[in-house]
Amino acid sequence: MKEIGKVTGQAVPVRGDDIDTDRIIPARFMKCLTFDGLGEYAFYDVRFDVNGDKKDHPLNEEVYQGSNILVSNRNFGCGSSREHAPWALYGIGIRAVVAESFAEIFAGNCNSLGMPAVILSHEECGELQDLLEKDPAAAVELDMEKSVLTAGNKTYTFTMPETYRKALVSGQWDTTALLLDSLGAIGMKNEELPRFTPA
Repeated sequence: MKEIGKVTGQAVPVRGDDIDTDRIIPARFMKCLTFDGLGEYAFYDVRFDVNGDKKDHPLNEEVYQGSNILVSNRNFGCGSSREHAPWALYGIGIRAVVAESFAEIFAGNCNSLGMPAVILSHEECGELQDLLEKDPAAAVELDMEKSVLTAGNKTYTFTMPETYRKALVSGQWDTTALLLDSLGAIGMKNEELPRFTPA
């Protein structure tokens, strides 16, 4: 299990309130048995026109290619609770999302991928987006231990549910890996349980 102590890299500003999961991954692209390849369709309808030609969108701009942190605004990931939305972001290389607030289920789904969903104020998100638009190459770091985000010469204290933060820094965010790691203890407990004997 991987501990998520820090996320470092570059960030892309995607402005807007109430960006829902259907905008993040349109429903028609969810005809899949696994989550592989969903990154290809992330934000598809706002990134491409009906002919598949690129629209004006930050995720299409050369200066933001390779960004692994996304910065948005209020109520990010609202709408349907589909797991496909954070998987689509993960598929394009996003490893953390910063916003003013998140839909609760979306934030939980992000955490299940080891992808922090952290909260800054309205003013702080706006200031950070301004900085990233002026300097797309600005280095950004999320310190999960200290709950601090650094971008350029700016420092912000972020918030997130403490249970999520602790799961990330301790490496216990991956519930499947946690279950597999505990198979021995599960087997021992199973042996202790009373057995049902048919009458």
